Amino acid sequence: MKRLAHAFALAVGLATATSAAQAGLTLCNRTSYVLYAATGALSLPDIAVKGWTRLIPGACTETIKGDLTAQQYFLYAKTSRAHAGTPHAWSGATQLCAKDKDFALRLPFNARCPADGYELNFSEVATQHRRAWTTTFHDSPDLPSPQAAERAGLKRLIGDTGVKNVYTDKQVDDALKAFKARLHLAINAPSAALFDALETEAMKSAAPSGYTLCNDTGGDIYAAIGQQMVAQSGLVFVARGWWTVAGGACAQLMTDSLTGKKIWLRVERAKGAVLVQGPAKFCITNIEFDIQGRSRCAARGLTEAGFAETAGGPAPGFTAHVTASGLARK
Repeated sequence: MKRLAHAFALAVGLATATSAAQAGLTLCNRTSYVLYAATGALSLPDIAVKGWTRLIPGACTETIKGDLTAQQYFLYAKTSRAHAGTPHAWSGATQLCAKDKDFALRLPFNARCPADGYELNFSEVATQHRRAWTTTFHDSPDLPSPQAAERAGLKRLIGDTGVKNVYTDKQVDDALKAFKARLHLAINAPSAALFDALETEAMKSAAPSGYTLCNDTGGDIYAAIGQQMVAQSGLVFVARGWWTVAGGACAQLMTDSLTGKKIWLRVERAKGAVLVQGPAKFCITNIEFDIQGRSRCAARGLTEAGFAETAGGPAPGFTAHVTASGLARK
C-alpha cells in the first residue's frame, strides 16, 4: 500500500458532502447507475478498508456506523458491471487495498496489499471532524431529486437487459411491466426488488472485464499471474500469487480491462505439482508474493519459474480454464 495523499480528483461526476443528524458515514446515490462503494478509515498505526456497499439509484445507505472518530476517511465507488458501455469510477489519489469480493481489511499503515488484493485510488472524505457525514454521488448532468435518480436508474437498467427503443415514460413503463411479468414479479414490487432483478438479468449479457480463472479439476489449485505494469521507473514486469481456487469454482484475479495487455499464468497443485507453465520467466516464492522485475531471481532469494501467455487480444476480459491436463484452449 502506498503512502496516502491528501489531494484528490473525481474521475467522473461529482461527490459532494453535507453533515447529517445521525452518527456515521452515509452514502447517497443521485446517479442513474447502480454503484458499489468501498471506504477506508485511518486510525494510526492501522487503516481499515471495507467494501462493497451496494447503492441503488435514489437511495441512501449508512456504510460506517457510530461516531466518525478516525483521523481520515476515504471513499471509492464504481458502477455495476451490469451496465453497458464504459465503466465509471469516483476516485482520487490515495491508493488503498481492495478485493473483488466483499472484504474487510485492517492493515498497518503503508503495508503491502495481500496477494489476492490490489490497489485502488480512493478520494479523501473531508468530514471536518464531525461525528456524522453524508456524501452524495451525482450524475452529469445532475439529476434533480432521488426520485428522478430512481427513475433514470430503472430506465438505464431496462436498456442494459437488452430492451431496445426505450425513450419515453410510456415505453419505460411498458418495458418494466413486461419485465415483471416475465420474471413473475408482483406488479407493485418495491423498487429495491426491481433493481435486484434488473441488475441480475443485465449481468447475464454484460461483457466481463478483467481476468478470470476457472478450476475445472476436482481439487484446489494455486495460481500466479505475471504482467507488465507502469511504475515510476517506467514499464516493469510484475508477478503476483498465490490465489487459491477450489475445484469447480472460478475466481476473478483482475478487474481492470485487459484490452491489449498480455497476462501470463502459472498454476500448481498442492506440493508443487505444475498444471500450467510456459517459456516466460518470472520470479516467485512458495508463499504469497508481489514481485517487481523478473531478472536475477536467485540472487534476490527467489525462484525462477515458467509462465504461459494466456491473454493479449482486443477483448476487455479473458477467462482461463484449467483442467487436470493443463490449460484448456477454448
